[in-house]
Amino acid sequence: MSKHLKFLRSASFALLIATPSLAQEDPDIKTVLASVNGHEITLGEVIAVRGSLPEQYRQLPPNVLFEGILNQLIQQAALSQTMKGPVPDAVEIALKNERRSLLAGVALTAFLKGLEISDAEVQAAYDAKYANFQGAEEYNASHILVETEEEANAIRESLMAGADFAETAKAKSTGPSGPSGGSLGWFGAGQMVKPFEDAVINLAVGEISLPVQTQFGWHLIILNDKRQQEAPSLETEREELVAKLQTEAVDAHIAQLVTSAEVDRSGAEQFDPSVILRGDLLDSE
Repeated sequence: MSKHLKFLRSASFALLIATPSLAQEDPDIKTVLASVNGHEITLGEVIAVRGSLPEQYRQLPPNVLFEGILNQLIQQAALSQTMKGPVPDAVEIALKNERRSLLAGVALTAFLKGLEISDAEVQAAYDAKYANFQGAEEYNASHILVETEEEANAIRESLMAGADFAETAKAKSTGPSGPSGGSLGWFGAGQMVKPFEDAVINLAVGEISLPVQTQFGWHLIILNDKRQQEAPSLETEREELVAKLQTEAVDAHIAQLVTSAEVDRSGAEQFDPSVILRGDLLDSE
């Protein structure tokens, strides 16, 4: 069963009446909130369950969460007390795995808390990442869009004879960029439809293309300028670089711990890895 015990599933939970709890000075995690046949339920247990809930449930009002979780733990206690005999192996194994995981998490948190990533380390990581950076080509172009190839050819003749491209675009272009002189601003590969992009890539700065057909109509394109994309700034990359350095430090720390530990894997060598599929072993008595 889920550790949340179907937290919002029961009808009784939806009918909870919010009642104020008696205030207690200086409560701590060992403060007993309830007992079931002598089994104590503490404030720490309630807080821990709340912390393990999905985010949307943690946003519920405290009075609803407090009563709901406490009732949940009382129900769990009553149910668990009906179990007779030794604790099932599957439960013991799950508890062992959970304990190991939680302790490892606490140790990792403590390591990260004491880990300091200096500005010099961030700068060095940035320099290494972008030492050989070669930005992609970016293009600044304008275009005139019309419905027919004949019209495009006629306009091109006018442009080649000296007509101003921007003014012609304002007067002739049917595209949304027409009022702004056909300007498309800066763009990179993949941002324009392929016939248009191919034409732009093959233009020299200041050159006007032959008519180019796309699903939108016929285009005349002028390449205003081109440049190579610059590397992102250090500040833009800082968060990602710090995270990468932390990950590397954690990996190195764990590798060092495992190397220093006395690890014996001989027990695993006698089994085929497919043994991991034997979930039935957990059900055996």
